[in-house]
Amino acid sequence: MSTHADVRRLGRRALSSTASRLALVGAALVCGLAIVGPFFAPYSPSELVSAPFLPPDAEFRLGTDYLGEDVLSRVMTGGWRLILLAVVATVLAYTLGTAIGLVAGYARTIADPLLMRFMDLMLAFPPLLLLLLLAAGFGASVPIIVLGIVLVQLPLVARVVRTATLETSTRGFVEAAVARGDRLSSILTREILPNIWTPISADAGPRFTISILLVAALNFLGLGVAPPTPDWAVMIAENRAGIELNVWALAVPAALIAVLTVCVNTLADAVARSLGSSTDERGGQR
Repeated sequence: MSTHADVRRLGRRALSSTASRLALVGAALVCGLAIVGPFFAPYSPSELVSAPFLPPDAEFRLGTDYLGEDVLSRVMTGGWRLILLAVVATVLAYTLGTAIGLVAGYARTIADPLLMRFMDLMLAFPPLLLLLLLAAGFGASVPIIVLGIVLVQLPLVARVVRTATLETSTRGFVEAAVARGDRLSSILTREILPNIWTPISADAGPRFTISILLVAALNFLGLGVAPPTPDWAVMIAENRAGIELNVWALAVPAALIAVLTVCVNTLADAVARSLGSSTDERGGQR
């Protein structure tokens, strides 16, 4: 957006509905818990405080898990890694995907079909299968999680950016920059990129949500963060056997993941609608 007034106006439009305001509050609460929770946890997340699978009481507000660790402490310390890994993977996917999409969309050479056929090849692999192959070939670790999610998201981001670039590259201000003799890097970063933020921003929410779910799925399968490291997805996997004894040990982390993904998707839809209406009002962005 060109000015702070534009940002404020879009923010008000995006938060004009009750659903979007509730989504903002929900996402802020979950992220706030993930960030500040480790500083206020009543116990160490790996400390054995009592017998396994005790129900909630005055001392252990959410009971204990399968080892006898305090569930509340593990919930308060188990979210930041999940969110951080999803953010890092999404940012890397957008960085690489935007570069590929810009070059492919603007190029009038063989670079476009070559890049996009390679992206199509990557799309042919089912996401979870690709992640499992990476884990089997290079070992289960946090860097492999991030790399795998980047590879899953990359072709989708590149296709969105390419489509937007194809449309924008035919506009008059781009042709004027070419006529002035501007360098290719300047045309891509100064003329095209600032004018394709609408589709990129609209796509960011779903991409981030997918990253969260993929990180959670891999942690659940034991291919990422491993016990005794606290993690919401790991808590779901390791406490399944005691669901009848203390359902909160897996219900609370599952609910937090669900609330975060639903709220992020709702906010992304609201932002996409506000960006679209803003573009309609101005007759298209420069």
